[in-house]
Amino acid sequence: MAKLRKHTSPTPCVRVAPSGVHGLGAFATRALPAFALLGLYEGRRYSPQEVAARTWDDQLTYLFTLSNQETIDGAKGGNGTRHLNHACDPNCEAVEEYDDAGQLLLKFQTIVPVEAGDELFIDYCLTADDGSPPSDYPCHCGSSNCRGTMLAPVETS
Repeated sequence: MAKLRKHTSPTPCVRVAPSGVHGLGAFATRALPAFALLGLYEGRRYSPQEVAARTWDDQLTYLFTLSNQETIDGAKGGNGTRHLNHACDPNCEAVEEYDDAGQLLLKFQTIVPVEAGDELFIDYCLTADDGSPPSDYPCHCGSSNCRGTMLAPVETS
């Protein structure tokens, strides 16, 4: 007789549900302190050359480019962390770290305490490599500090 394995979620602190900000969102399943791990961003990995050779659907993507220039496509093998929406005043952040095998991982964690049911947000800090204006990346977070765009803040010196 085969032994039954208990299936556990790779993101037990995250529930996916409709968002008031955009499409589906990620919500805390319970109260979490600051710096609580939400889960790893998982999915198919692409090299910069593979990314350049593909045609992407610009309407809905789950692409996250790492500092080593690999891109993770959360739409292919991803989990609930792919549904963290953008906010200009986020309550979570993305953190890179290497595992024991030397692979660069991306994890999401809270940066402030959150309550059960709170929507979880990161600041996308997008860059427009093609020179597109900020209006091409509108933000709908509703924060009092909303930049109006999901593009990274402009550096001022």
